[in-house]
Amino acid sequence: MRINARFSHILFSQRPPLPSNCLNFCDLHCAKPLLLPRSPAICFLQSPCALLRKLGRQPIPSMFIFKKVADLRRHLNTRRRDGQTIGFVPTMGALHQGHASLIKQAAAESNATVCSIFVNPTQFNEANDLAKYPRTPEKDIQLLLECGCTVLFLPEVKEVYPDGELSTLEIDFGQLDQPMEGAHRPGHFAGVAQVVKRLLDIVQPDQLYMGQKDYQQFAIVQHMVQALQLPVKLTMCATVREADGLAMSSRNMRLSAEQRAIAPLVFKALRFAKDKVEQDGPTATVATAMQMLTVPGMEPEYFEIVDGRSLAPVASLADHERVVACTAVRLGDIRLIDNLVLK
Repeated sequence: MRINARFSHILFSQRPPLPSNCLNFCDLHCAKPLLLPRSPAICFLQSPCALLRKLGRQPIPSMFIFKKVADLRRHLNTRRRDGQTIGFVPTMGALHQGHASLIKQAAAESNATVCSIFVNPTQFNEANDLAKYPRTPEKDIQLLLECGCTVLFLPEVKEVYPDGELSTLEIDFGQLDQPMEGAHRPGHFAGVAQVVKRLLDIVQPDQLYMGQKDYQQFAIVQHMVQALQLPVKLTMCATVREADGLAMSSRNMRLSAEQRAIAPLVFKALRFAKDKVEQDGPTATVATAMQMLTVPGMEPEYFEIVDGRSLAPVASLADHERVVACTAVRLGDIRLIDNLVLK
């Protein structure tokens, strides 16, 4: 990872217990390096705020960054022995305030918050989409520090899939992976389940935090956790939106000015569905929403009103405990998804 002059004061340590391929990022905003005595280095690395108070300084953000699975596991095992709980937020980077909300919730509910940044090649259907996926590591690190993240896992592909091991999980998802995203991105959820299971095996968190924006993905992971009886609590966090309703997404930064101007139609169609579905019924509401999204520069792939658990289409809201409207659109070669709970 390239480190420019803004990060010249990053502390590097090769002394135990910190392995040489772990970086400790400390106070991105200070003008000069923070000089610490060599003797209490272990205290600084394990409890920076306590040491800084002893030195008469205000606590500043710090974060461990690991690239190797073995080193990350060793570090987290130390925290577990100290009785700390671990919250985990898996991401593909290009972080925004939606990710920040996940990190903040994890930090509020766990003793240690782990975020992974890994652009998983197995969940991309289009090579072009993988190549163009935004990568902003320096901004990501700063955002994570500001949100209270304590550990960042930043692996290469060979660390996540050693020896090219790309075997898929043998899990029957029933109909969960068939409609909507499953129909338009064949094999996508097999890649999602594969990487989430692998990351859970590596991090072994107490709690896993995922966003509502990828509702079908959450349903897939929830099914996997239950089917494999994984010892982790899964938490869904609310979608974070721009002022005009557009769901925050890493792909938004690729939108042109013209595309960004029409992108809020996605949320407008979802709001329409919430307001009209009981009066008009799901079938008519879906038809109108698709018309709303069919404008120059935007091509809707689907708009469906489904059961919140099975993801099967609903004929009436009255027969279901939870109902969700889900949609995907294309603006040029950029694909946006969103959803809204109707009931």
